[in-house]
Amino acid sequence: MKTYCNPLDLPYRYQHMHEKNRRYAFREGADPTLVLFKGTYYLFVSMSAGFFYSQDLLRWNFHPDPDLEIYDYAPDVREIDGWLYFCASSRSKNCPILRSDDPLHRKFEQVGAPFPFWDPNLFLDDDGRLYLYWGCTNIDPIWGVELDRHTLEPVGEKTALIRGNPDCLGYERPGENGVVDRKSSVVYQQLAPLFDPVAKKVRLPAGMQVPGGYTEEAMTRMFLSVGAPYIEGAYMTKYQGRYYLQYACPGTQYNIYADGVYVGESPLGPFVRQHSNPFSSVPGGFATGAGHGSTVQDRYGNWWHAATMRISVNHDFERRVGLFPAGFDDDGVLFCNQNFACYPRRIPAGRFDPAALGPAWMLLSYGKRAFASSTEQGSDPARAVDEDIRTWWSAADAAPGQWLAVDLGREMDVRAVQINLADQNLAVAFPDESYGDEQRIRHIELEPQPSRYTLEISDDGRAWTLLETVDKECSNGYYEYENGMKARYVRIVGKTLPYGQPLRVSGLRVFGNGGGQKLAPAKARAVRLDEQDARVRWEPVPGAQGCNVRYGIAPDKLYQSWLVYGGNEVTICTLTEGQEYYLAVDAFNENGIAFGEVFRL
Repeated sequence: MKTYCNPLDLPYRYQHMHEKNRRYAFREGADPTLVLFKGTYYLFVSMSAGFFYSQDLLRWNFHPDPDLEIYDYAPDVREIDGWLYFCASSRSKNCPILRSDDPLHRKFEQVGAPFPFWDPNLFLDDDGRLYLYWGCTNIDPIWGVELDRHTLEPVGEKTALIRGNPDCLGYERPGENGVVDRKSSVVYQQLAPLFDPVAKKVRLPAGMQVPGGYTEEAMTRMFLSVGAPYIEGAYMTKYQGRYYLQYACPGTQYNIYADGVYVGESPLGPFVRQHSNPFSSVPGGFATGAGHGSTVQDRYGNWWHAATMRISVNHDFERRVGLFPAGFDDDGVLFCNQNFACYPRRIPAGRFDPAALGPAWMLLSYGKRAFASSTEQGSDPARAVDEDIRTWWSAADAAPGQWLAVDLGREMDVRAVQINLADQNLAVAFPDESYGDEQRIRHIELEPQPSRYTLEISDDGRAWTLLETVDKECSNGYYEYENGMKARYVRIVGKTLPYGQPLRVSGLRVFGNGGGQKLAPAKARAVRLDEQDARVRWEPVPGAQGCNVRYGIAPDKLYQSWLVYGGNEVTICTLTEGQEYYLAVDAFNENGIAFGEVFRL
């Protein structure tokens, strides 16, 4: 296996919620911290009840560890003096800091617990001084403080480092496509019934437990600040003597969820916003969002950025993990290559140019005829090939043998298939004592919940050849066929799914080489609507599936992109006030990419 495909093929764990007599469930993996420790890659992900490890960033194994603060969000790990240090989030207690010198064979042991914090990140500087960064609200900044290397207690006072600035930064505006809708906010919906408009204060009824350790004053500030971005997920990377403090915004449930970066000359600043921002952003395509991540080097010296991608249908925190090549250009600008972010991508065994990495193969299944053994009322097989992870086809019942197929239209060179499964109306009861988070409303499923299905191909839609027999915990299974195979039809046949659900597919995605005629380049134009928005339009390109809009602060720094299927325009909502931009619009289909000319906005 030489390629991977986002969202990563990991055994994401189910979270079962019991709120106000309502039960529901979803799979979650978010806030990834990636580290290379003693020759092995470790990936720590929220709500996983363990961690993942790999030798090549391609094949990941899961190591269960239900004692590792599993209900505390945003696990952070760093190597310090031959130990892997771990900490996570809590507002109701001093957050433990733990360590292990061999995570696969020896348990983490607690070595400190300085104070409560959320979304932590430890950073050991070259001079041996240790720092902690944290913060996750739409009120407060990202904080930083030095820690004593031995006691892990603060040295001096905390320092405010990054504050939200949505009036200047388009990518910080909370809302789908940057459209702020205060009443749609989960925080607004939860706190509005408790808000006293006369006193202008959130008031909790007598006996009501304070959620998440918040005070009434803190919740009042949160309610009044709805419409402001969440500034969260700090991560520090040092490069050539400069400090790159990264942060996530504006909210994990939005397609524009992204990571920005500020740069300083010392670990506690002052920091200046990088002109090219956000540096990690996937606002369009199959799975969107690329915030709250970590930026690290592999064993060859290449940079990678792991980040959170959203589904946010069954719950705002229904999320997955993405991995993107990253780097620093000759001017010290931190960037990610997120063009065609959810297409297969090769990982070379050695040094590579991250800006030059393109998709390994193109998508063969988009918009093709999909058909099924049965369909639940209100569902449609076409939803499995519409390149939207938030929509899905569902079989009419959970009987084994239900299937979904796609007709590629002609025999093609198939190189990989990704099967994305969905959950819907899932409610499972567990004993009250098993809900283990601070609010006692969340149960992490510790028992593996395998998905069992087969993957098959055919040249006529009648006689089928078996490719895969799948029996593992997976919601985003990825299967590579490096040497290729000829096929016109691809189908998944369900056996049993977690908790007896029907077969539900949000993406039957087939990749390979179309072998047809290359496209003509798109003819595009753009106009800046205001300081934070620009409308980009292009003439229809015959045979195109869509266009990828690349944009950035200079002709050679088109580091942001927005993938568009079907339409002929997009409103870019992530611009920075006063910043000059350049764009290129690339048409694409199953046969390849036609790169457009770069022009000034």
